[in-house]
Order: sequence, then C-alpha cells, then structure tokens
Amino acid sequence: MAGDTDKELLSRRGFLGVSSAALAAASVLGPDSAARQEQGSAQNPKGDRSASDPGPTNAALDAANPDSNHPLPTDAGGVQTFKYPFSFAHKRFQEGGWSREVTVRELAVSKSLAGVDMRLTAGGVRELHWHTAAEWAYMLYGSARITCIDGDGKSFVTDVKEGDLWYFPPGIPHSIQGLPPDGAEFMLVFDDGNFSEFETVLLTDWMAHTPPDVVAKNFGVAPSALAKMPKREKFIFQTDVPGPLAEDQRRAAGALGASPIDFAFRTTQHPAPTKLKTGEVRVIDSSSFKISTTIAAAIVTVRPGGMRELHWHPNADEWQFYISGQARMTVFATGARARTMDFEMGDVGYIQKTLPHYVENTGTTDLKFLEMFKSSYYQDLALSEWLSHTPPELVAAHLNLDKATLDAMPKDKPLIVP
Repeated sequence: MAGDTDKELLSRRGFLGVSSAALAAASVLGPDSAARQEQGSAQNPKGDRSASDPGPTNAALDAANPDSNHPLPTDAGGVQTFKYPFSFAHKRFQEGGWSREVTVRELAVSKSLAGVDMRLTAGGVRELHWHTAAEWAYMLYGSARITCIDGDGKSFVTDVKEGDLWYFPPGIPHSIQGLPPDGAEFMLVFDDGNFSEFETVLLTDWMAHTPPDVVAKNFGVAPSALAKMPKREKFIFQTDVPGPLAEDQRRAAGALGASPIDFAFRTTQHPAPTKLKTGEVRVIDSSSFKISTTIAAAIVTVRPGGMRELHWHPNADEWQFYISGQARMTVFATGARARTMDFEMGDVGYIQKTLPHYVENTGTTDLKFLEMFKSSYYQDLALSEWLSHTPPELVAAHLNLDKATLDAMPKDKPLIVP
C-alpha cells in the first residue's frame, strides 16, 4: 500500500498531496519576481535593514508567500488569515482511497463552509452514509458512480466525470465509488464550517452500534445470519468495480421507480460559461441546478495577465478552492485594514461577506478556482458597476479623477479584466 501511495503522490494529480511550500519554491523565479524585487528595493533604500530577517526562517514557505513575507505598501492593520493549504491537512489513508479536510478548525475564519478533498481508487467506495450538512461536489479527476434515494425513497444512480457536480441535501443517504481506469478525485463542500468527515452517519458504524437482535428483527432474519457484519465503520474501502450503469439503475429503482430529481450537474450539457478575452466564469446555482438550494458556485478561469475584478458579495461569505495556477488576493476590511496573500493549486481561500477583494493571476498558466457560497443564488457587485451607475461628478469629487479617466472606466461588470 505504501508503494501505491508513493506512486500516487508522483502522479499528474499528485499536486494535491505535495507540499504547498515545495511546489511554490520556484515561484520566486517567475516573471513576477523582478517586479517584487524592484518594489522591495523602493521600499527599503540602500543600507536600510528594516525588512531584513537574519533569524531562523522557512525559506520555502517565504518563497511561496511573498506578499506575507514582504507585504505590499497598501496592506495595513490586522486582517485574519484567509488561506489554508490542503497540503497542511491530515490525510486519512484507507484501502480504497484517502481524504483530508479544511474546516473552521483549520481555517478559523471559515465559519459557513468546509471542504473535503477525497480520492477513490477504481472500485474504492465512500460507504453508504449521510450528513447533517448539505454536500456539494466537484469532480477534479477521473470518474465515479454516485447513488442516493430521495425523500420518497426513490433511487438515483448515475456516473459523473471530471468537471461534473453533484449535490445531496442533509439526511439524504448516498455513496460514491471510483470507476475504471483510475478511480476519481473530487472536492466536497459542506454548508457548515464546523462540519467534519469524522461526524457522519455511516451504515457500518450504525449497524455496529445497534444490538444484533434488533438488527436481526428489523431485517427479518436469524441473528446468526449477521455474524459477519463489520464491528466498526469502513468509511472508505476497496471492492470490485461496479457493473453496467443501466443494470445498477434498474435494480436500484425496484417497484418504486427512479427519482425524478437530478442530483448531478453535467457541465457539458448546460449553457457555456461567460467567455471573455482573459478568462471565463461559469455560475451554477439553484437557477440552473435546481436541487442545490443551499450552495451556489462559480467556476472561474483567469488567463495569464488577467484579474478577477475588484468586487464583493453582498449575500454570503466566499469559500475558494484553487484548482490550478498561481494567484494573489487582497482583502480589504473595515477600519482601514487590508491584507494580501498568495495562492496556488491545492489552497483554500475565504472572504467574509461584503468584504471587497480581487484575484489576480500571477503565473504563466491559466488560473482556475472555485468560488463557493452558502446561498441558493450567486450574487456579486463590482467596483466598476457601482461607479459607472453613480453620478460622475460625485465619483470625481471622491477620487479626484478627470473626465477622461471616468469615461475610460468599464460601464458594466467585466468580471475579468483587462
């Protein structure tokens, strides 16, 4: 098993298991490095050692977090840390896969949403279970078969692949199983920052803690028939890959028939995202994914040199997961406080409701990340949108801008600039 784990960490999807610091150590050599060095020189004239750090330091983490190690001159005051790398999270290995979580215990500011990164081998099963929180999922890699029953007891069985989503409301029992050739990896987001994958109603755990004679009476069998039932939870376990989808659907439907509810969202079968010259934004909320009543999302791609514009969200906190690329984000808080932090693949970010921010691509490849909200609908307001719909004389009086500058401002919500 250890050998398989080593191979997995070196696979093309192994970036989520590699140290965030090690991955970013090379970032100081990127195109942004010279600009940062020039900025640092301007702030610290020759001979001024005010920013020197001769004591012990973690060079790899400093390199991965240049805007924390040498804050921008526009940063000020104390803003609560809004970043946590999944690479720091404990990885729970079992035969059939692994999982790790970022909750309010790891990222104190993340009170409304939590995330679990999970990997299943081909045939690996996240056992039959349910949660007190709603589960929203995004497929990062591979393919999987998901099952559940709806509130009327009708079955839902389908296969999902990279880029697809699913959503299970609280109390809806479900399972996930990796499919050939190499199983799946997916990001689970829960509408409760205090959620923990260790606090789940599991089928095996429930049966192990129910008197055997009660289980036997419930199933209408002799107690001896239950002798081989597990004595503890399985959580994730390895078994054979499932058979054809149509056959699983037929057998699960039984006399009740299949559920009329679609618990999955297949991105290729829905309208294309808003495509822009420097990126794209795909919004998925209850208007397009009907069952997802407590979690809204945007899948954002920003090309090199682009930026998710200055904006804020009036209706909910924002939980982020960085899928690929490099970024920096400044969050402005009340009381003249602001903080800039750097992000890369595998990191979680969090912005409290109504706080202004932007996300800038600081790398040489596409930046892709999830924006998640505990809400039935997605909502944002942009700085340019606000200012262009305010009397121009009033804006000019605030910012001391001339007419040409005001006229050059975008007159709508560009989402991604330039």
